[in-house]
Amino acid sequence: MDIKKVALVIDLRGRDFFDSLYEALDSLGEEDWLVEHIIFLDAKDETLVSRYKETRRSHPLAIGGLPLNGIKEERKILNELKGRAQRLIDTTDLKPKELREKITTLYSKENVETFSVHFVSFGFKYGVPIDADLMFDVRFLPNPHYIDHMRPLTGLNSDVSEYVFKWSDTQRFNEKFIDLLEFVLPQYKKEGKSQVVIAIGCTGGQHRSVALAEYYTKQFSNEYPTHISHRDIEKRKGH
Repeated sequence: MDIKKVALVIDLRGRDFFDSLYEALDSLGEEDWLVEHIIFLDAKDETLVSRYKETRRSHPLAIGGLPLNGIKEERKILNELKGRAQRLIDTTDLKPKELREKITTLYSKENVETFSVHFVSFGFKYGVPIDADLMFDVRFLPNPHYIDHMRPLTGLNSDVSEYVFKWSDTQRFNEKFIDLLEFVLPQYKKEGKSQVVIAIGCTGGQHRSVALAEYYTKQFSNEYPTHISHRDIEKRKGH
């Protein structure tokens, strides 16, 4: 694998690793095969105190004490590292999304599309996907399982797909579903999500959910990088 860039994130919770940081940086500085670039994230004391209170975490240098005391001690320890940094970023007024966009703008030399959509078909009988952002139940649609010659097939088969899509209920659902996604996906992208996982479930994850997931992947592939996976397509009785 050709790796040209590596990013490491460190703070005082690194403990022993942090104690050896400056020695490691000095060693790296002597190497001619790489170039080090330090980004130092900072914020006003008031903002840092507020963040600790919001997360209800204690400062690692002020266990049982006031967060501000830990912050002041941290500044002393980090003073040399701050002086070595090639870039300082004040996060006082930045939301996580804005910080991510700022770093991407500063360091991405390529116009890389960072937002993608992943469709997942699944069967409710095997449990729901825990990593889905949106989940839809399509068990109300006519089931090819009850058509003898379609039972051993999957939604990847044209006969099954045509059967699923020939019904008026499927067509109405498609119109409403696509309209919904055309609205929400740009909102997720605007909000800063890098990926949206959309799970579509039927009873066994063999027919209806597979056919629909395939269809929606093709529908949105021209607008976003799309991916698809059929979680339960191989889970037939006896396999």
